[in-house]
Amino acid sequence: MISADTLMRIPLRYLAGLFALFAFGTAAAATAQADGAVYEIRGGILAHDVPALWSGFRTEEDAVALNLEAIFPSSVSLLGGTIRPAVGASVATGGGTSNAYADLRWMFEAPGGLFFAVGIGATVHDGKTGLVAPNQTDKALGSRVLFHVPAEIGYRFDTDNSLSVYFEHMSNANTAGSNEGLDRLGVRYGYRF
Repeated sequence: MISADTLMRIPLRYLAGLFALFAFGTAAAATAQADGAVYEIRGGILAHDVPALWSGFRTEEDAVALNLEAIFPSSVSLLGGTIRPAVGASVATGGGTSNAYADLRWMFEAPGGLFFAVGIGATVHDGKTGLVAPNQTDKALGSRVLFHVPAEIGYRFDTDNSLSVYFEHMSNANTAGSNEGLDRLGVRYGYRF
């Protein structure tokens, strides 16, 4: 979880950057929505490389990541939910690993406003693939392209606005060399068009 101490160290320029990125993304998505190209846009602040979750190895520097994502309208119904494609990026503010991803996301919405989503996809990152030195502070992720596994639970306030807790994991699933993996956890705001 993002500690209060970590939140206090977030420079205002990152918060302003997140706001500008979200405003730009919302404007671009609204333009695309006129053509029916975007279903929803979500963005938020995530604790970068949270220890003791799925990855469980050493962690990169204590930092935050800014996340922005677009979810597309084409869908397939399955088990009471809907599968939709999503693309996004998480940018680490403290010099850690950043990534861009494409997923298929199964989303379930309850009548009372609660929703749940889980997915699988691929991500490309700018981090290290192997250990360079024994005391290296960056993760050794094994390969440039990794699996991306997101999970999210949230509440939709009305037809347009939502707030959620978002988790993302990326690793190579032991398919290439090192596999330290990386986990993020945080809060996102969503706007549906």
